[in-house]
Amino acid sequence: MCLIFFSVQNHPTYKLIIAANRDEFYNRKTAPAAYWEDHPEILGGRDLEAGGTWMAMTKSGKISMLTNYRDPLNIDPKAPSRGQLITDYLLSDEGPEEYLKRIEKNGKVYNGFNLLAGSVNELWYYSNYKEGVDKIAPGFYGISNHLLETPWPKVVRGKEKFKPLLLQQYIDPKDVFDILYDDAIAEDERLPNTGLTIERERALSSMFIKTENYGSRCSTVVLVDHDNHVFFSERVYDLKTFQFATQTFQFTTETV
Repeated sequence: MCLIFFSVQNHPTYKLIIAANRDEFYNRKTAPAAYWEDHPEILGGRDLEAGGTWMAMTKSGKISMLTNYRDPLNIDPKAPSRGQLITDYLLSDEGPEEYLKRIEKNGKVYNGFNLLAGSVNELWYYSNYKEGVDKIAPGFYGISNHLLETPWPKVVRGKEKFKPLLLQQYIDPKDVFDILYDDAIAEDERLPNTGLTIERERALSSMFIKTENYGSRCSTVVLVDHDNHVFFSERVYDLKTFQFATQTFQFTTETV
């Protein structure tokens, strides 16, 4: 994932709302959201090259998602897969705080990341570019390829666009997908300086990214109501036409 908006215990109908875009190179092999054959309790997409995932949850209500931390001058090509952190959490018996504190001990062996882990009831946050593990307070948040709530243009723009939606009692997933498809480029004076060229910073500044060989390959919407009914929907985009195929899963979870 490269852009995640989420609401935790902050809505009268939904205790958890997630809206996310996954950005990746177009030639990286990926499986769309499904229940995994080797771990049928897990629902999510899958990176077929490293075997991990960017976002997934279990039938019992555990959930985790990850964004990369953009630091191109400090990339180790031999570092272990960050996507495996999600799988490991979902398969573990550890709670989110315990798990993230364990990961923190060796967090620097990975390239930069932000990891959210928890359940349909709560989320915890850790980045290997900061100290400590944090429980997410009730509220609405945005995160991209920097620390949680860093006001990058796409994060600020997305949060503003979601505000009226969060005032509605019931949320139409189509409205969420429409917001995630926003491909407006930020003004140069608002771009972050992460070590990329200005042209690349500009291309990556939109919520939905479209470049020649890299971009937003899928969008995911998760809505969990207070009766633990889960709505999990993913749009996978054709990389030439940007037409999409949608897969939706619904189930009721036992909270963890």
